[in-house]
Amino acid sequence: MRWLRAFAAAAAVTVAAPAGAAITIVGDTSAAVCARAASLGLADDDSVRLCNEAVDHGELNHHDLVATYVNRGAVLMNRRDYAAADADFERAIQMEPSAGEAWMDRGAIAILQHRFQEGIADTTKGIALGVEDPAKAYFNRAVAYEGVDDEKSAYFDYQQALTLKPGWDLPRRELLRFSVTVREGVAG
Repeated sequence: MRWLRAFAAAAAVTVAAPAGAAITIVGDTSAAVCARAASLGLADDDSVRLCNEAVDHGELNHHDLVATYVNRGAVLMNRRDYAAADADFERAIQMEPSAGEAWMDRGAIAILQHRFQEGIADTTKGIALGVEDPAKAYFNRAVAYEGVDDEKSAYFDYQQALTLKPGWDLPRRELLRFSVTVREGVAG
């Protein structure tokens, strides 16, 4: 039977969701600028202002409004304003329960706040619904699994993140902490 052991107690709580957890909006509107800010991992006052403008006055269709809540939430998460970000992700989920990015990002906040079981549940739901960058979702969930001392699941999620994005160094570095061994005499 194979078993895993992480060399470090747990990964530092580093989630990969904020930058790149955006939903694309096409055009030259404040909503599109908000989407670009979220995808670039920005956290400046102008990005927040433009995201606010898009939500409050953008006259957006349903899809773009949901996307803008997710994007503004990502910008707020980058600012470490987790309560406001969480409120935006929750609003997006209420409006569109199938918004995978909102679930993934809400999971990222839970992980950052060491509420690992919630993070696992939300991230798993986001993965199931579909996200633009599933490698980041798997990485985040791996961090959460380490937070609940489920090293085997963490290992497999880091592996999946690396499989989905082979050039990504972050999961590769995390995997270096693990040792996989085969116990003799145990069928598995």
